[in-house]
This record gives sequence, structure tokens and C-alpha cells, in this order.
Amino acid sequence: MRPEQQYIDLYAQAEALLRNHSTEPLNRLRANAFADFERLGFPTRRQEDCKYTDVAKAFEPDYGINLKRLPIPVNPYEVFKCDVPNMSTSLFFVVNDALSYTEKTLPDGVILGNFHDHPELVERYLGTLADTSKDGLTAFNTAFAQDGVLLYVPKGVIVEKPIQLINILRSDVPLLVNRRMLIVLEDGAQARLLVCDHTMDEVNFLATQVIEVFAGRDSVFDLYELEETHTGTTRLSNLYVRQEAGSNVLLNGMTLTNGTTRNTTRVLLAGEQASLDLCGMAIADKNQHVDTRTVVEHAVPSCTSRQLFKNVLDDRATGAFSGLVLVRPGAQHTDARQTNRNLCATRDARMYTQPQLEIYADDVKCSHGATVGQLDDAALFYMRQRGIPLHEARLLLMFAFVNEVVDTIRLDALKDRLHHLVEKRFRGELGKCRTCGGCR
Repeated sequence: MRPEQQYIDLYAQAEALLRNHSTEPLNRLRANAFADFERLGFPTRRQEDCKYTDVAKAFEPDYGINLKRLPIPVNPYEVFKCDVPNMSTSLFFVVNDALSYTEKTLPDGVILGNFHDHPELVERYLGTLADTSKDGLTAFNTAFAQDGVLLYVPKGVIVEKPIQLINILRSDVPLLVNRRMLIVLEDGAQARLLVCDHTMDEVNFLATQVIEVFAGRDSVFDLYELEETHTGTTRLSNLYVRQEAGSNVLLNGMTLTNGTTRNTTRVLLAGEQASLDLCGMAIADKNQHVDTRTVVEHAVPSCTSRQLFKNVLDDRATGAFSGLVLVRPGAQHTDARQTNRNLCATRDARMYTQPQLEIYADDVKCSHGATVGQLDDAALFYMRQRGIPLHEARLLLMFAFVNEVVDTIRLDALKDRLHHLVEKRFRGELGKCRTCGGCR
């Protein structure tokens, strides 16, 4: 049986339950999304942009879904020990796919809440970037998601304090969760958001996630995503971003521990003088898998985009990167750079990379490049000659390799903490801990 069929059957049986325990903006999109899912199905390796990750296979196991939205008894402060010294944040928790706890420390007019409490605002934006007719995974998420998290920053408001959103996966049985986020910064607004993914239990989890980001004229937005889960977790995330004129957006996704991860990011530079920094870093070992796909579309003149992605793969880990920079006709004076560098620490590790440029304008500066290599034998020899043990020398070289991505972080306290966590990851200390114990 095709993996889609069990969810098609489930939808037919539980559509009323889905709607009754959901919010109206999602219900408005649900029927069309399900029709798109029936037509498209899950992405498969036969599709060019999915050939390194078998998304459909991830849905074959029998997962539970909390359709009745039963509350999960979790005290976030008992299970979450993470702390970033010297960085005071406004802290929020999502347990599985439900916002469960918030701190009321945001400026007037700024909202971080669930879709259910802000239907009119959500209705205005939801689904306008995440097109279900073109992506089966987005269609599936839209058909089955029942609520979501809204971040809204009004015109001209500057949120000085970083916002931290903790996603905690909690279940006694294998669980499928469908997370949804909507982020809206109006003209001149500024905010920084750190999203951390953690698992509380050792069961298998499958998490689909769709995020839509609207960056208004002259807005400034940082989105940092940090994944620290376990080898039984599959994360399938689609991030959609639209930038208006003069906006400045930094997107940085970091995977420290995981099972299977596929992150897709699509950015539309829709207003002149918009600038984008799109970065990512992954450290994988054992049989872990990290797949990254980016599409950056320059639709108007005089925009800038910078992409930097690095992967360190050990043991039998696999990685993939597919990046497309698309320059539309008339998008003159585009400045776009894309870099993907990868380090395979063993002969069994595998990396697949495919940088792409598609240019329909003649006055542009565009470049792309990709490298896949191993640790520098000459550097290892030089360090060993100076008394550094081989194991320590390898760690130092791998740590230096990923530092460039960590250094793009525009929060000094978070940057320092990530340097510490990366070092612990390379030493194998994060994998020994549970419930974010490596951050203690």
C-alpha cells in the first residue's frame, strides 16, 4: 500500500474531528490542501529535488496523531535545562504541535500566540506563500495541522529582547506532529527568533513543519533554528520567506544531533535593496542524514543574497545540498553568492551537492561553488609534530571548519554558546545526554 493511502483513509474518517479541534484559518485551507495531497502524494526520489531523501518512506511506519488535541502533561521547566548565559530571552514552549506556555514579556502590540486566538490576522497571511498545489509535503501539513504559532511585530516596533521558542517532542508511543508557524514583520519592524528542537522521549517521532515569513519594507529579522533531537527523529521542514524593499533577513539553521532531516527554504526577494543571508551547518555521524534544499528568487533589481552551508560527516552519515539561485528577467544589479563546503571524515561518509544558477538578466554578479573533501593530512601531520594527539587534531580541524557558519550569528551570547555546543558535539558529549542535557 502506498504510504499516502493510510492518511487518505484517515482524513476520510476523521475530517470532522480535524475541523472541530482546529482553527478557522486552517479549516479554510484544509479541503483544497487535501485535494492537492491526493493528487501530488509525498515527494519521492523520482523527483529531482528529492532524489537524496525518501520522504514517502518516512511515512510508512504507523504513527499516532493527537487529533483530539489532548493536553500532554509536561512542565517545560522540568524537562528543559537549556540556558544561554548572558542572553535574556522571551521564552515560549511548544509541546509537540501545541503552544503550551508563554512569558508575557513582549512589547505592546507584539504577538506570539496560537492561531486560534488571532484568526483575523492569521487569515490575512496564512497559505499565501506555502502553495499546496506545488508541494505534496506542504499540502499534507496544511491538511492535517490543527493550530500553529503566530509571531506578529507591528509597524516600526523593535523587539530588543530575543525570542526563544522551544519545540519539545513528548510521547510514550511513536508520534507524528504537524507544526505550523506564521511570522509577520510589518514595515520597519525588527525581531530575532531562536527556535530549538528537542526530544523528551526515546520513541520515534516524525515532525512536519511549514513556516511562512513576511518581512515588510525596511524590516530586520533573524531566524535561528537549532536541532538537537535523537536518531529516531525525522524532521521535514519547509520554510517560505517573502522580503519587501530594504528588508534584511538572516536565516541560520544548525543541526547538531538528529536522525533524518530535510530542510527546504524558498526565499522571494520581492522589493529592491532587500538583502538575505542564508546559512546552515550540520554535524552528522552514525547513519544520520541531513538534506538541504534552497531556492532564492531575485524577482526585482538591486537585491543581495549570500548563502553559506557547511557539513561535517563522520562514520556512515550522508548529506545532500541542492541550491538554486534564480534571477528573473529585469532583476538587474543582482548580487548573489552561494557556497557549499563539506568535510567527509571517513571513507564511508557520503555527500551529494548540486549548486545551480539560473540567470535571465545581463547586469548581475552571481557565483556559486561547492567542495567535498577530507581532513587535511598535511595539517594533521603539522599538529601532531607539535605534540597534539591525532584525535585532538581532528577535532580542532573540524571545529575550525564549521566556525564560519556559527560566526554569522548576530547575537554574541548565542554565538559563544554555539561554539561551546559544537565542541561538545565533536567530542561526542551531546549524544550521551537526554532532554538537552548537553546544554547544562
